[in-house]
Amino acid sequence: MKLTSIIIEDEELAAERLADMIVSYDTNITILAQLDSVEDAVKWFAENKSPDVAFFDIQLADGLSFEIFEQADIQCPVIFTTAYDAYALKAFKVNSIDYLLKPIKAEDLAQAMNKYKERFGKQQTEIQLPDLGVFQQAMQMITRKYKTRFMVKAGSKISAVPSAEVDYFFSQHKVTWLRTKAGKKHEVDYKLEQLEQLLDPSQFFRLNRKYITSIDAITSVTAYSNSRLKVLLHRPEESEDILISREKVKSFKDWMDQ
Repeated sequence: MKLTSIIIEDEELAAERLADMIVSYDTNITILAQLDSVEDAVKWFAENKSPDVAFFDIQLADGLSFEIFEQADIQCPVIFTTAYDAYALKAFKVNSIDYLLKPIKAEDLAQAMNKYKERFGKQQTEIQLPDLGVFQQAMQMITRKYKTRFMVKAGSKISAVPSAEVDYFFSQHKVTWLRTKAGKKHEVDYKLEQLEQLLDPSQFFRLNRKYITSIDAITSVTAYSNSRLKVLLHRPEESEDILISREKVKSFKDWMDQ
């Protein structure tokens, strides 16, 4: 089956590499254009018939590729390529076939293209217009600034602890504490539920109702009863086991495997 495609990517080497991977996957795919900006993409779609499938890098030199949908009539399925973490991408996955995390692997590209062919290859399938409200939500998530430091007190002294120096946060006797990589313990004026919204989800994970950990604080993970996981942290606060419920196991493994 002969197919046409375009690549919107502002890094020339990345665009060339993706083009080579696409042709290696299927020599019947013709790359019609390689564009590097929102402006060029909008102009191209205004002057050309939509391809069978398009590859959109999210972050372009002159903005986010979501803006293309607001300015052009996109009548083809889209596969996003990005260096952003998978958590931010969940907000708009419903509006695309798939997304590919950089550096793109050949097997991931093949999986995305197989999904495209399964959905669109055998019969004419109506292209659903994207929900720009969902895209706006994704844009806010991607450009969101996470908390980079926490103010703490030690006696009469006030200092700042960078988020990168935090091993984990934990709740104990209705008080929230942070434990630094250096082993120091400080009280913070946030509940764990608030911290979940303030911390970068690529760096921190809510293990259970008592712990939010950084990736560096984990010393081991072992299987536990009822399909749960047992996590061992640096300098654990209590002797009790730190367990991850089976409902959270998959998301935890995905987070660990970024």
